[in-house]
Amino acid sequence: MPALSSRTAASAAARPKPAADDPLWVKLLVSFAALSFLVVFLAVPLAAVFVEALRKGLAAYFDSFRHPDAWAAIRLSLLVAGIAVPLNLVFGLAASWAIAKFEFRGKSVLISLVDLPFAVSPVIAGLIYVLVFGMQGWFGPWLAAHNIEIIFAVPGVVLATIFVTFPFVARELIPLMQEQGIEEEEAAILLGASGWQTFWRVTLPNVKWGLLYGVILCNARALGEFGAVSVVSGHLRGRTNTMPLHVEILYNEYNAVAAFSVASLLALLALVTLVLKTLVEMRMKSHQTEEHAAPGGTGAGR
Repeated sequence: MPALSSRTAASAAARPKPAADDPLWVKLLVSFAALSFLVVFLAVPLAAVFVEALRKGLAAYFDSFRHPDAWAAIRLSLLVAGIAVPLNLVFGLAASWAIAKFEFRGKSVLISLVDLPFAVSPVIAGLIYVLVFGMQGWFGPWLAAHNIEIIFAVPGVVLATIFVTFPFVARELIPLMQEQGIEEEEAAILLGASGWQTFWRVTLPNVKWGLLYGVILCNARALGEFGAVSVVSGHLRGRTNTMPLHVEILYNEYNAVAAFSVASLLALLALVTLVLKTLVEMRMKSHQTEEHAAPGGTGAGR
């Protein structure tokens, strides 16, 4: 017993103290360090974008958006996001449903493919598309013979954006669907529901907030992607320049006000995305709390 008591006391002493037991000065120091980091690396650069954009007044700020190339860049960014996000939504739902609900050969390969854009540099992704669809690429001569433009054209920008953004929806849904299990789907099928009815009435409602969260992240990355798009676009003014590429061109031409004006629009879109992301997170937590509190509630989304 004495040996057991000593081991118990040693184990208790080895356990880390709760954060609430830390001295006040430690809490203040950690909070100050975190706040200073946020201010120096996030708040100050973000504020500098708006300060530089408005340095010559509101008239010069709004004049930056009246240029045809600026409008073309804005339209192209919205068009690319409008194509890439729905396609990634469909892929993310299908991939996450297959990975979380079924066992099949090649499942680990599919998971690795979903994670591939996280491991591959966006610039390398763009070069891959040039290798495949460029004039000297594998399909380049055939595409040129049929007057099909992909590289240095809008389709190439769309393909590059899809590649770098397609993990976001799937990676949000896979752990959520795995946590929920397959009991509800099995119950629906036993009650006579078809696979399609089970998906629409059971699976999709359970993951709707996670799906919306993934779509928000995917849209933010699609609007702000630079590396892969820069390689495949050719930087053609008014044709293949998205907003990030347009900012780079303006800055390289020493047109700082116009460059920071377009950059401020991207920053505003990022802030809106952050607000939406926060609201969705709050709604997800509230939904999970309600489900846990409900009689018989055992898991998130049930």
